[in-house]
Amino acid sequence: YGRNAEEVRVALLAAHPDLTVVLNPQKPRSKSFEVMLVEGEKEVCLWSGIKKGPPRKLKFPEPKVVVSALAKALKTE
Repeated sequence: YGRNAEEVRVALLAAHPDLTVVLNPQKPRSKSFEVMLVEGEKEVCLWSGIKKGPPRKLKFPEPKVVVSALAKALKTE
């Protein structure tokens, strides 16, 4: 989990340096990986691996996929 989360964090900050990236403000679900965009009270799921896999590697996103989802989410606001 940790390595994948760090890779996604670095990619998001490289694409949008003004973002604040927080890893697990609450205890995460076991064996799952999700990336959320939070603005005030609004939450948008950028990526979820909950229903993906096996194999286990499908439960973790490629950083570029999350960056693309973030760009799309920011455009729709």
